[in-house]
Amino acid sequence: MPETADVVIVGAGAAGLMAGIWAGRTNPGRGVVLLDGARKPGAKILVAGGGRCNVTHAAVDESAYAGSSRNAIKKVLRRFDVSQTTAFFREMGVELKCEETGKLFPLTDDARTVLDALLSAAYQAGASILHPRRVEAVTRAGDGFIVSGAWGQIETPNVVLATGGCSLPKTGSDGFGYQIARSLGHTLTPRILPALVPLTLPGDHFICSLSGVTVPATLEVRAPSGKILAAFTDSTLCAHFGLSGPSVLDISRYYLAARFDDPSVILTINWLPGKTPEQVEADLQGLGRGSPARYLRAFLPERLARALCEYAGVEPNTPAGQLSREARKTLARTITRLALPITGQRGFNYAEVTAGGVPLAEIHLNTMQSRMCPGLYFCGEICDVDGRIGGYNFQWAWASGYVAGVSVGRPG
Repeated sequence: MPETADVVIVGAGAAGLMAGIWAGRTNPGRGVVLLDGARKPGAKILVAGGGRCNVTHAAVDESAYAGSSRNAIKKVLRRFDVSQTTAFFREMGVELKCEETGKLFPLTDDARTVLDALLSAAYQAGASILHPRRVEAVTRAGDGFIVSGAWGQIETPNVVLATGGCSLPKTGSDGFGYQIARSLGHTLTPRILPALVPLTLPGDHFICSLSGVTVPATLEVRAPSGKILAAFTDSTLCAHFGLSGPSVLDISRYYLAARFDDPSVILTINWLPGKTPEQVEADLQGLGRGSPARYLRAFLPERLARALCEYAGVEPNTPAGQLSREARKTLARTITRLALPITGQRGFNYAEVTAGGVPLAEIHLNTMQSRMCPGLYFCGEICDVDGRIGGYNFQWAWASGYVAGVSVGRPG
């Protein structure tokens, strides 16, 4: 353990490794040390994308993100875009492939390929990666800092906080970085929430009995006025606890954040994306002797089709022509605008990212240096930026890590 270093990066995840690589490349003579509390660094990289690591997305812009202003997010993203990311990984020997969804994965379909390349690049850039070295405090000392933990301490003029948020705490991101940021003069957003997280329903809700059923569906966050505040259409998974799948993960942070501002906000689901209640009601009316179950089986699995009918109080095999107008309306709304009695979410242990953190307004976006504390830099999930599923959060890590690394690496 060195007593001093030119740059100390707290956290050796995606953003921290990126910062370390570029700090070393920008100024090869600088002493760059990464400290990580985990037994092995990069655990979050290894579990990402089902173990394949969704490195980025083919089309990334600020509209895929929430948190701080999208204009601020855009300023950082454009400094290191998707083409630069693919070139960066190619130069490290990691070729990426684009799947139909737009997600980019390594050709090997193995996240270890990505992590090994990043670790190797960091070492080649002259960075030292020390672990497990959990940082317990960062304190001001003259013009620099003392970074300390049970392992001892190290003095440095520059600190990069790349500690992550609170999601998947078993990988090491337990939110302690927020305490460090506050101790150095920063504020945090009023809410720090799980994002990209499954949502829970009452145990006796019919959806919970459909565990394993997966269908495309549209989820909408609706204000009491009926105004749609957010909407996502994608694969939706019924689970024993409630709902998961891409559409649910994407909409979770918007629903949870909206509920904090207005508890009367609701989440609805449309099992037939693109169909309105009026269209389904008209379809049912035109079925004649055909049954609602037969109509729904053309679009949905048998179990789900029957469950929707039963929830609406309609016998699945009743000739649609025999349904009352009220029964048709109730079934049509159950199919296309079912209000979900969400009881909560599965917490940070199951969340892929964190919503909230250090506001970008407190950071110089051209350098990722603190506006409050000279010599302090931020990158990655500790910032108030969270993206959709599909590689967007990794792209934020690469871009913000690059900007912080290049900036802290410059002689000065």
